[in-house]
Amino acid sequence: MEYLQIATGSKADKYDLLLKQVDALFQDEADMIARMANVSAMLQETFHFWWTGFYRVLADELVLGPFQGPLACTRIKYGRGVCGTAWKEGATQVVPDVEQFPGHIACSSASRSEIVVPIYKDGQVIAVLDIDSEHLATFDDTDKYYLEQLINKF
Repeated sequence: MEYLQIATGSKADKYDLLLKQVDALFQDEADMIARMANVSAMLQETFHFWWTGFYRVLADELVLGPFQGPLACTRIKYGRGVCGTAWKEGATQVVPDVEQFPGHIACSSASRSEIVVPIYKDGQVIAVLDIDSEHLATFDDTDKYYLEQLINKF
């Protein structure tokens, strides 16, 4: 199966196809970093977000993992910014306007909205999927639903 065929249609249609492709990809690859790298690329190629990537929990901070997009913050403290908040609260953060989020960390001034989804293993957050858009209010309940389905595959 070709791993990346871009779906046409609604956002949900695109996510539906992407989830099937991720299932096929993950059958052949167990390494977490390789999975993160390819998922970043697949999301970026499908949706053309400003920045798509992962931060991994290492000790008391999030450390930059595989990503697609411009230069990124390398380390984020627990509870800081949107990513650190998702880690601390263990819940997806949907931020329509990052300038309105208390303590937002501006890795890029072009980022306007953001969604961050925590990834769990054995009941603990081990990483977060972070996606930024250069447009306001890019992310909604559809993104939240499908991205949570996606990270559950890790």
